[in-house]
Amino acid sequence: MEVSARNSLKGTIKKIHPGAVNSEIILEIVAGVEITAIITKESVEHLQLQEGKQAIAVIKASDVIIATE
Repeated sequence: MEVSARNSLKGTIKKIHPGAVNSEIILEIVAGVEITAIITKESVEHLQLQEGKQAIAVIKASDVIIATE
């Protein structure tokens, strides 16, 4: 897979919360570090996503904002 996005995080699908139209995918990058994505139910089926399967979160953003308290 080749993409122009610079940020990609490989992990394991920890949980899929299916919805009527969209599904929430929780990807565990390393133990205790998770990222959540909302994708269409159709994409879940097309990519044959399932818990325990390896996947890559590709992050494409024009801005990243850092904040502190």
